[in-house]
Amino acid sequence: MEISTYTIRKSFLLPLGLVVLLSFTLLLSAIYLHLPLAKILILVVFLLPVSIIFIESSLRKVHITAESIEIKKLFRNKRLSYTELTDIDTIQVRKRVFVSLSSENDFIILSNSYEHFGAMLKQLVAAAPTTIVSEQTRQLAENPPRKCSDIFSAWLAVVVLTLIIFVQLSGAL
Repeated sequence: MEISTYTIRKSFLLPLGLVVLLSFTLLLSAIYLHLPLAKILILVVFLLPVSIIFIESSLRKVHITAESIEIKKLFRNKRLSYTELTDIDTIQVRKRVFVSLSSENDFIILSNSYEHFGAMLKQLVAAAPTTIVSEQTRQLAENPPRKCSDIFSAWLAVVVLTLIIFVQLSGAL
């Protein structure tokens, strides 16, 4: 079996990247227009977590092989072999799904924010020992929910930031 790699959906990363870019644009225009320091600080406070989320999401990868699953995140990696696993369970809240892979000493949590989540879940269920996979996880592997509320929220943020930049710059002219 070859290594399968899964990343966060590009349909989410694109608008999130635009949010970061537009936030920087808004910050630079606020500095250029000499807006009050409080507004600039609010922008910086907003920009820091959004930038970290974007960087973290862009670099996150899940590698699945015949022997193990490995997740690579910003500044950390985790690897669990299927022989170490004691439980694979799923929690579903509306269209949001979290898959928990547990061992005696460690765990990995995956969400349906990954591209081809259904294929990833099917591959996990097929590779893991059948005794540790919950029935709910098997059912979700066969029929994974499609989640798009995060994509909608990110595009909404793009629209709002674009309008704010437009209003701010048109008021300065």
